[in-house]
Amino acid sequence: MERDGSTRDASQRAEKVGSDREGMELALAEARAALALDEVPVGAVVVLDGTVIARGHNRTRSDCDPTAHAEVLALRRAAAVVGAQRLVGATVYTTVEPCFMCAGALSHARVARVVWAVRDPKFGGAVSLGSVLSDPRMNHRCQTAEGECADEVRALMRGFFEDKRRKARENMNTPDLS
Repeated sequence: MERDGSTRDASQRAEKVGSDREGMELALAEARAALALDEVPVGAVVVLDGTVIARGHNRTRSDCDPTAHAEVLALRRAAAVVGAQRLVGATVYTTVEPCFMCAGALSHARVARVVWAVRDPKFGGAVSLGSVLSDPRMNHRCQTAEGECADEVRALMRGFFEDKRRKARENMNTPDLS
């Protein structure tokens, strides 16, 4: 695993993405890497000119960093690969609708397109609670698409949070023997 939270250095092997399904499957692999770290299973992949240039998955707990969201980590890596703060023409695949922070970062990076699998009704800043990526008052707007691999992502997220709730119930029911 890379220091920035990605599972592989994209520059070591040029990986091509020819469809939204392929891009989202790569983001889903990153989400599974987050799950293995007991992180909320969100993954992101940045594609430029049909080639993966960066990956990331949530590391907020691992890094004790509230900004270590999959999208932000992937954007940081992509900017370093490109050597610029702008990722003009890039598509970002992320398993869950970006929050306000991530949507703002995607807009600041001038990403052309953002694709996500499922909406986030509690924190989503792209359509659920706000429209950071498409608001006409913004000086940059992204194209968006949603729904690719939604069933797989929904199952992954549901399983993670059900497991957390089950463990919390078990801990509440465990007698203190000290």
